[in-house]
Amino acid sequence: MDREKIVGDMLDAYPGKVMRNRKAHMIVKDSNKTQEIEADSRTVPGIITNRGCAYAGCKGVVLGPLKDMVHIVHGPIGCSYYAWGTRRNKARSENGGPNFINYAFSTDMNESDIVFGGDKKLAKAVREAYAIFKPKAMTISATCPVGLIGDDIHAVAREAEKELGIKVFAVSCEGYKGVSQSAGHHLANNALMTHVIGKGEDVVGKYSLNILGEYNIGGDGWEIGRVLDKIGYNIITVMTGDGSYESLKNAHKADLNLVQCHRSINYIAGMIETKYGTPWMKVNFIGVEGTIEALRNIAKFFGDEALTAKTEAVIKEELAEIKPAMDEYKKVTDGKTAFMFVGGSRSHHYQNLFKELGVSTIGAGFEFAHRDDYEGRDVIPFIKPNADNKNIEDIEVEKDEKNYKLYLSPEKLEQVKKDLASVIGNYEGMIKDMEDGSIIVDDLNHYETEKLIEVLKPDIFASGIKDKFVAQKMGVFSKQLHSYDYSGPYAGFKGAVTFAKDIVAGLTTPSWGFIVPPWKKGLSAEVMTGGEKTC
Repeated sequence: MDREKIVGDMLDAYPGKVMRNRKAHMIVKDSNKTQEIEADSRTVPGIITNRGCAYAGCKGVVLGPLKDMVHIVHGPIGCSYYAWGTRRNKARSENGGPNFINYAFSTDMNESDIVFGGDKKLAKAVREAYAIFKPKAMTISATCPVGLIGDDIHAVAREAEKELGIKVFAVSCEGYKGVSQSAGHHLANNALMTHVIGKGEDVVGKYSLNILGEYNIGGDGWEIGRVLDKIGYNIITVMTGDGSYESLKNAHKADLNLVQCHRSINYIAGMIETKYGTPWMKVNFIGVEGTIEALRNIAKFFGDEALTAKTEAVIKEELAEIKPAMDEYKKVTDGKTAFMFVGGSRSHHYQNLFKELGVSTIGAGFEFAHRDDYEGRDVIPFIKPNADNKNIEDIEVEKDEKNYKLYLSPEKLEQVKKDLASVIGNYEGMIKDMEDGSIIVDDLNHYETEKLIEVLKPDIFASGIKDKFVAQKMGVFSKQLHSYDYSGPYAGFKGAVTFAKDIVAGLTTPSWGFIVPPWKKGLSAEVMTGGEKTC
């Protein structure tokens, strides 16, 4: 099957200008070539994209999971619904402490607020939320109308902080900023670095870690934490799944930062290293081999023989527990194919787990990636800024002489950086790990989804909720990897077994044999409603 021809035939349906735009966002992997992919640029108007907005990335992804903070959305109620409970960020109360994860706080802006301004309504909402819930900190997130009418949410936050005596900060994360939710991640990183990190004075234990870019979807963070705790690490905070304002204040005290989702959190990882000295390591806790590699790399960083021995003992114990189940599930999955289109780093991470199950990935892409997510961080100096990402401020941080510390001596750290060059302060991107002939598409749209599924005929389509049902109506099993179809965890050792079980259940259900898409029946685009054909 000529994959270049497949891509070319798909692009032929577009008008010339659109075709040239979309062509730059697609490559067929060829190791013999230096390949560049276009990313983090505007979606063509009229195309049905799967992307979210800057507000979704800020409040919905990064800030929202912080369980002991009240997160007020200043905007219409629909925006609050979009960011409320749709990602399945799980959180537990700590020692009877506050947990507001299941609440949605909104000013419910209406037409009169748009005309006359909503800042007074916002100030009232902040006071009301504090009177009821008594949080130690609050955030205010802006939506599109707020930026258009000019409500000064930052002034409201400053006044509320003085009045209530708690930390209150606002983020101007209007949905139209940037080209996708990636802009919101950056804005939230800036806000947390400015207002939260470095404010704590707790004493931390030995082998202290932060887990960055882990959002505890379906309990992933708990499974990762279980294994790390078993080895003997001290997790200070998680950014931000099951995370808290109180723990996040002490993030600057960690010996090492682990970065799971590179796209959403790499900004803050770099800023913490500059200001406080904490190096960061790219990890992947999705898949058995990925988890083992991450655990061994962490142990190599610390360089403690007892810690290394404990790491190997835990790996051996965990493998013994899961191997029979994984071997059994692989009998069903071996030889299958997958096509993945997921945000963050998931389209890369899950290829490892699929491979362990004998499933080959024939195509993949990201919703809101930048070029470095595909090609690796070496390309960052060559990425040209555009009008959209210039809207997102890169805050400058300087070395904090009081709190700057290194777990390793400068000489030892340099040696470790050489020994672990692929993961310490680095991410090599998704393309490197994909097979030649794989189709890679950035910002995949619904037309392209249908065409590629029709031609490639994958056994599994792994994506999000927006296009899940497109595949299923075509008779292809679709696995939702943004919120796991109400399952999980999928991370770590036990998570791999849960994932394998769900994949086998999806592949073996007889449902797909009964699904015949309307276009295969020879029907027109009309549908039957109440016995009458309607458009």
